[in-house]
Amino acid sequence: MSPSNPLQPIVVIPTYNERDNLERLARQILSLDPAIRLLVVDDNSPDGTGQLAEQLAAETGRVSVLHRAGKLGLGSAYREGFARALAMGADVVVQMDADFSHDPSILPLFFEKMRDFDLVIGSRYKNGVSVVNWPLRRLMLSYFASVYTRIITGLTISDCTSGFKCFRAAALQAIDLASIRSDGYSFQIEMNYRSVERGFRVTEVPIIFIDRHAGTSKMSKRIVREAVLMVWKLKLGSLLRQLLPKRRG
Repeated sequence: MSPSNPLQPIVVIPTYNERDNLERLARQILSLDPAIRLLVVDDNSPDGTGQLAEQLAAETGRVSVLHRAGKLGLGSAYREGFARALAMGADVVVQMDADFSHDPSILPLFFEKMRDFDLVIGSRYKNGVSVVNWPLRRLMLSYFASVYTRIITGLTISDCTSGFKCFRAAALQAIDLASIRSDGYSFQIEMNYRSVERGFRVTEVPIIFIDRHAGTSKMSKRIVREAVLMVWKLKLGSLLRQLLPKRRG
């Protein structure tokens, strides 16, 4: 980040049993720029991730920790994390995973793009398919979830379910975070749709996604079902909002 474009970025990272990754990830992120701060949202990890985060906070002065009672869902972790980051005075807010599947070295490019955009998405499908260590079934599910979402909602985003993003604070403030109750894939889709619906400028940058938990998946039938229904909910809600002013007129 150059002096001509001073940003106050906060990187929000939800954690659950990420003690083995957190310190190395935190130091890599903080080394990129002295303006970057890190907010760890820990869901009471049994392995002591939250305690390690507190140690990093005391040592660096650039790490904050939001402790939660238990595993309450990824969507709620980001909602609470985003709200806390805004209260901390962030200009831009990044969301990323704690397991190095999202490469921290991409962050300077995110911040550069924020000069012209309100939401920057790290896309696994911008230039073909850039995913490592996923079984074919999960890759196909993710890829066609984006295709399905684009068909139903009209979004032009190539990777609608990416979890590696950078939001301008104004975009998050305009989205009613309290009204977003979705989780998993649905949370990513809904945040993208709300951003586009409100006229914010969205772009994608290609990334290489490396799954550090090869052979396992956090996906469930409930998450997939929620995503399938969410796109119709978003589309129908948008149509109703367009029709209501006409009826009132």
